[in-house]
Amino acid sequence: MSEIRILYEDAWLTVAVKPVGVLSEDDPKSACMPELLRRHYRTAGQNDYIATVHRLDKIVGGVMLFSRRRDFTGKLTATIQNREIMKEYLAVLRGHPAETSGTLVDLLFRDAAHNKSYVVSRMRKGVREASLDYRELARTDALSLVRVLLHTGRTHQIRVQFASRGLPLLGDIRYGSKDPGCSAALWSYHLAFRHPVTGKTVDVTCPPLAVYPWNLFKGIPL
Repeated sequence: MSEIRILYEDAWLTVAVKPVGVLSEDDPKSACMPELLRRHYRTAGQNDYIATVHRLDKIVGGVMLFSRRRDFTGKLTATIQNREIMKEYLAVLRGHPAETSGTLVDLLFRDAAHNKSYVVSRMRKGVREASLDYRELARTDALSLVRVLLHTGRTHQIRVQFASRGLPLLGDIRYGSKDPGCSAALWSYHLAFRHPVTGKTVDVTCPPLAVYPWNLFKGIPL
C-alpha cells in the first residue's frame, strides 16, 4: 500500500485520497481508510481518532472526508445529510449519452440482500429519489468521459442511473460492463463545503492516476 495522501487537514477533519480496493469504513479483516489514517497520525504523534462520515464503494477511489474529533463527527455527518457539500465525480461510460449534458432523476430501490440498486417506476417502501447532473468531457469510438455532480447520495447511484440508460460504467460487472483492465471506472474528483467550525470554504480536487482507462483521455480539461 502506497503512503496515504492527505489533501487537507486541520484539528477537526481530514480530506484524503482513498485508493481503489480499500474500504471506506472500519473493517478488522480488510484494508480500510480509517485504520490507514489512524496509523498515519499515530506515526506523527498526533490524535488518531478517525471516523467515516460518508462512503465510497470499495472499487471506487478518490477524495474522501473524515472526522478527526469525536465531538465533531455529528456536525460533519449533518453537513453530508443536509446536502451542504459539493461532490463531483469522473466516470467512463461504455457508450455515448444522447445529450452531452443533462440531469438524471430516478427512483431507486436498494436490494440490501444482494447489494444492488434498481431504477423503478413508482414510489414504495425502500424507494428513494436520486438525482445528478452530468457533462460529457470527451469521447472515444466506444467510451465517454463524464463529470458528474451529485445532488443525492444513494447506494451505487451513479453506476445504476447510467446503466439503466444503456451506459454502464466501464468495468462495472455488477451493472453490465465487464472489462479485464479495470473495475468500475468511477473516481471521486472534487469536494467543496463550508467548514462547520471556521466557516471557511474547503475546496479540494484530485484527478485519477494516469492509468487505464483514465489515460485514454490524457490532457482533457476536467
